[in-house]
Amino acid sequence: MEPLNPSSSDLPSPKEETVRIREMNIDDFPKVFHIGEEIFTAEYSQSLYRTWDEYEITTLFNSDNELCLVAETGGKILGFALGTTVEKHNSPWKYGYLVWLGVRTDIQQAGVGSELFKEIKRRMKEQGVRIIMIDTSANNQAAIRFFHKQGFGDIQAHVYMTLNLARKKKKTVRRKKT
Repeated sequence: MEPLNPSSSDLPSPKEETVRIREMNIDDFPKVFHIGEEIFTAEYSQSLYRTWDEYEITTLFNSDNELCLVAETGGKILGFALGTTVEKHNSPWKYGYLVWLGVRTDIQQAGVGSELFKEIKRRMKEQGVRIIMIDTSANNQAAIRFFHKQGFGDIQAHVYMTLNLARKKKKTVRRKKT
């Protein structure tokens, strides 16, 4: 597959070199942000209940940096996984939440996402997580297939609704009683 942008043409293919999964560091923020910007567009997630921005990276890095991972080869970032853990009051279970998983669009389906998931799953298990949760759009068939391959099941449907407060309210015409 041809690279989508000229700057990615100098990157080695993940099949040519070993992919290394490591904890993200502060120097990785710009590259991770731009990969996410390429993937998580308004078309990707129109509900906007969770949007991709620089705060997603910094917030997760500051709270759960050991669950903020990058995949690299030849010193170049190929993708990332950002996760967190959740403990509910009065529940003995600890949950893992894979918030974002992104791989450069020109190398998707090369196994990088699977390697990232395998490592974040291992780390969550070490932290005592019993269930990992993800969410994606119901029509994102590629993501659903990917997560099925990783062992996820029990798809739950959710309803997200919006109310546009900037939209002008339609004036209703009242009829006079005669």
